[in-house]
Amino acid sequence: MHGCLGEGMAAEVARGPRLLKQAPNQQSAKAGMRDPYRVRGGSRGAERQGRGGVGAGPGGGRLWQGGGAGRGKRLLRGSRRGADARGPRHPGSWRSRPSAMPSYTVTVATGSQWFAGTDDYIYLSLVGSAGCSEKHLLDKPFYNDFERGAVDSYDVTVDEELGDIQLVKIEKRKYWLHDDWYLKYITLKTPCGDYIEFPCYRWITGEGEIVLRDGRAKLACDDQIHILKQHRRKELETRQKQYRWMEWNPGFPLSIDAKYHKDLPRDIQFDSEKGVDFVLNYSKAMENLFINRFMHMFQSSWSDFADFEKIFVKISNTISERVMKHWQEDLMFGYQFLNGCNPVMIQRCTKLPEKFPVTTEMVECSLERNLTLEQEIEQGNIFIVDFELLDGIDANKTDPCTLQFLAAPICLLYKNLANKIVPIAIQLNQVPGDENPIFLPSDAKYDWLLAKIWVRSSDFHVHQTITHLLRTHLVSEVFGIAMYRQLPAVHPIFKLLVAHVRFTIAINTKAREQLICEYGLFDKANATGGGGHVQMVQRAMQDLTYTSLCFPEAIKARGMDSTEDIPYYFYRDDGLLVWEAINTFTAEVVGIYYKSDQVVAEDQELQDFVKDVYVYGMRGKKTSGFPKSIKTREKLSEYLTVVIFTASAQHAAVNFGQYDWCSWIPNAPPTMRAPPPTTKGVVTIEQIVDTLPDRGRSCWHLGAVWALSQFQDNELFLGMYPEEHFIEKPVKEAMAEQILRQGSVILMSQTLGGRRWQGKACYHTPFPELRHTSASSWLSKLTTALPVRKAKESPCVCFILKTGQVGHLRFRGLRAGHPLPHPSSLPLIGGPADAESPGEEVFWA
Repeated sequence: MHGCLGEGMAAEVARGPRLLKQAPNQQSAKAGMRDPYRVRGGSRGAERQGRGGVGAGPGGGRLWQGGGAGRGKRLLRGSRRGADARGPRHPGSWRSRPSAMPSYTVTVATGSQWFAGTDDYIYLSLVGSAGCSEKHLLDKPFYNDFERGAVDSYDVTVDEELGDIQLVKIEKRKYWLHDDWYLKYITLKTPCGDYIEFPCYRWITGEGEIVLRDGRAKLACDDQIHILKQHRRKELETRQKQYRWMEWNPGFPLSIDAKYHKDLPRDIQFDSEKGVDFVLNYSKAMENLFINRFMHMFQSSWSDFADFEKIFVKISNTISERVMKHWQEDLMFGYQFLNGCNPVMIQRCTKLPEKFPVTTEMVECSLERNLTLEQEIEQGNIFIVDFELLDGIDANKTDPCTLQFLAAPICLLYKNLANKIVPIAIQLNQVPGDENPIFLPSDAKYDWLLAKIWVRSSDFHVHQTITHLLRTHLVSEVFGIAMYRQLPAVHPIFKLLVAHVRFTIAINTKAREQLICEYGLFDKANATGGGGHVQMVQRAMQDLTYTSLCFPEAIKARGMDSTEDIPYYFYRDDGLLVWEAINTFTAEVVGIYYKSDQVVAEDQELQDFVKDVYVYGMRGKKTSGFPKSIKTREKLSEYLTVVIFTASAQHAAVNFGQYDWCSWIPNAPPTMRAPPPTTKGVVTIEQIVDTLPDRGRSCWHLGAVWALSQFQDNELFLGMYPEEHFIEKPVKEAMAEQILRQGSVILMSQTLGGRRWQGKACYHTPFPELRHTSASSWLSKLTTALPVRKAKESPCVCFILKTGQVGHLRFRGLRAGHPLPHPSSLPLIGGPADAESPGEEVFWA
């Protein structure tokens, strides 16, 4: 007995008031003696607080303490093994059975997140090929069942042989108040000694129930038993009622039918809504950055460029500090189109558009090869960035005291003899004319500087609304909703994708609730707020195609695929490596479950998933190029790669560098308070400062990019699948070995070595982390087994490939030639590796 008590008391500290079960004591019960067991404190107090008197619980088997917050706190829990011990037997209670009866050992794992444990009654039923068991109450005396993070085992004895176990049914019934429970998995040991795994990874809410199948992934054609077909069908019917499509704004991809985060299905809500509260996070960011005193100073201009440093947080050796020092240089300006946080706009120029009448005479002082502009174009040395999307977009008018302006510039760039990209001509609006001059590097210093600032501001708007919001968040939500609606949990594609899209729907819902809604946070500091961002998405939907999400094809379509001609496009180099790694992995998984193209074509659930994406997500537009169906294994692998890459690598590349590149306000102004200049030779530094955001908007912008660039506490890395939906050995090996092998390629090739400081500029991890949400020990193997390439004994930077969205972790203290230690053993720093000189090697893993 003392051993049981000790075990119960020692269970995880993170839980709250400890619950003790009472052993049968018929004699004391009959004699009306006072219960000899006293209440012991525990760790669930942080989760469950309450005050009040103590009374008998339902069935006389438990005591409860009234909760001040309306929540009862269970104090004692008696055994239900004898009706006369603690009142009448509870329905489904255990009964004495002959030892010859078949006995199963049931292991139940409870989640470790906040509020995962439960005090409710948990019942289990087994459904086999030869019969069904009765309902069994899972309960052990002197033990607090289903604590947060606990793994509990129970012996379940049945009256007769059940045959092959097909389903496990879990029911939760209210003890005092509804108490949600997160069930990770159930493992069943049969009388024959076999083990069967039943993954769950879901919440059971209210008086709910869940019916689980074993963890083997099955296509619909693999299920020949009626009860399994029925289970499959009912699961999808239930999901389609929970996950409904909704049009948030005309012309947008359809989204989840939920106005608030709390309206979402419990399984896709964040564990803590506070962690994704944009208002709270922005306020915290401004507090952490010590800029609170400026946040309400709207209409108050800065004095000069140096004045912006009052709100700029300097972190030694970070990209943001280098941007602050060198943002006016043409080299830094051009470099950001390759490796900044919006590296998707630049394309090779094959012909100058008529709306941009640049001549050789205008730019000949910038051309270094003694060629005409047309000859430079023919040789592939000219690039162009066109912000036509912004033409005619309404500027923010939510603040009548501050006029805000937008431009739709066109920028011409040149690859010089050093293979660096530099700007050579800028036109600030789409229609040429006397009042829309073409600005050149040979113009007056501040004319040229203001023209570049307008381009950087336009790039910021397109990045935030199109590159980031539409092409990663909204697209990934479409994939997620379609997956939940059309693929049952037993389907291999569901198991593969669920980790990558699980919380995307929740973060998007929160954004629609607080960030991009009318009068939301987006309106406070951005010139495209107040409805302009909505117009931008509606326009950009016309250009959103399936091939534009296929990374290799997107790079090729912009003429940026030649590593020889464009050697410093690291976003491309790392992106192709990551794409290939993901594609190889998905091809292997597809090959395990689909033995031929015919099996792919005949998988109706898969076809419904693809069709849902096309019809609802892409609004059935043929021009989008999204497939209505998939007929081959190769195309299926590509499609899955698009889903995973978009939600992980692509998002990481365009999200987690926002603070690095956009925190210095003049380099990425969120709004401009004066219209673009219409003549040359009149711009002064005072005019530029008055055009840039005021103090209040600068602070809101800084808080935004800081908050958006931070990792969540439970951030996961690409290749990590802590929720083990797959149980088969071949696919587990594919996860552990194939991704490790491809990750090694990434680490040991360009991504790890050969990266140098580009003069004053530096490379910021286009694919820092490829986040998704998965399992296997790939990360720990990766960080302990792979040596860093030797070179000059210089400190290096370690990028961890994440899963759902991407970012980077950087560690100080690694020396070249030493094994990579586990991240937990290294201190984090805020920037890239220290480089003693511009030519010193910097490694990116």
